[in-house]
Amino acid sequence: MAKIKVTKVRSVIKRPKDQKLTMEALGLHKMGQTVEHEDSPSILGMINKVNHLVSVETK
Repeated sequence: MAKIKVTKVRSVIKRPKDQKLTMEALGLHKMGQTVEHEDSPSILGMINKVNHLVSVETK
């Protein structure tokens, strides 16, 4: 499977609780933080849920 780089680009302040928990589950806490994940269906679903808060790169 390919790797995906996910970067937090917007704040979760004034966002619904489920979006905040999704960002935590992805491992994103600070602005500008980047994490790598495998492109599994569960990770892609989480990214789709918060796509307005993150930037995504494929490797």
